[in-house]
Amino acid sequence: MSKSIRTDLASEAFEQLGEAGLSLRGVAVRRETLFGAPLTAVEISGGQAAEALGKPIGRYYTLELPARPRRASATFESLARAAAELIRRCGVPEEGDVLVAALGNPDITPDALGPLCASQVLVTRHLKARGETLWEGFSSVSLCRPGVLGTAGIESAEQIRALCQTVRPSLVIVVDALAGADAAGLCRSIQVCDSGISPGSGVCNDRARIDRALLGVPVTAVGVPTVTDAVLPEGESPEALFVTPRDIDSSVRECARIIAYGIDLALHRGLSVDDVDALVG
Repeated sequence: MSKSIRTDLASEAFEQLGEAGLSLRGVAVRRETLFGAPLTAVEISGGQAAEALGKPIGRYYTLELPARPRRASATFESLARAAAELIRRCGVPEEGDVLVAALGNPDITPDALGPLCASQVLVTRHLKARGETLWEGFSSVSLCRPGVLGTAGIESAEQIRALCQTVRPSLVIVVDALAGADAAGLCRSIQVCDSGISPGSGVCNDRARIDRALLGVPVTAVGVPTVTDAVLPEGESPEALFVTPRDIDSSVRECARIIAYGIDLALHRGLSVDDVDALVG
């Protein structure tokens, strides 16, 4: 794996360090299996490690996905439950509102993870406000789709910060596309972390960072690597050129579904995958 290829995945950044990573202080890496899927956990606790990895201090979980994890597949429910567990590991409040921010551009397929995920997130804040007993067992969840600076004219971070002043959430969950270093691994993993996110990184257009320092509340970021930098012959600049899978349209849609179901299961405890099907299908 080339060190010159950028990545938003902490697990790939650690691999790029090679032997130097083994002696690096302030980072702990472990591997486990979660609901049958391989998982790599990277915990960055020191400034030296954060600088070496190019990631803020925090916990990063990378869940590996099988090829084409479709809803009809036997593994879908396990993957959704694994995603839910990782979101819970980053912290889900027992009480209070949760704001889900679905970032990205629906008109650019590799950047459409957030918008595709949004359509399957179970939104309940307006329903719980009525005080009906039917919704007592559900969390209060609201959703925003900030779009991108080029179409909204407002930074996603600014929109979410303004909404937080109205909603007063106890947690913000941000979903966005990421960049990866390994072309073979695109749309084959989900990263969940508690350190926030820089929107637009998946399409080489980093914007203002969305994290606890900005919003004043915990931020859990969920993403999937959908692009990687192009590797060109020596002497040619790869700037602004990236590679995405041939089947990106179907792959990003299925990854978005896993994430959405994971969010629903994590926030509305007691629901099954079949329940989510009935409520958002």
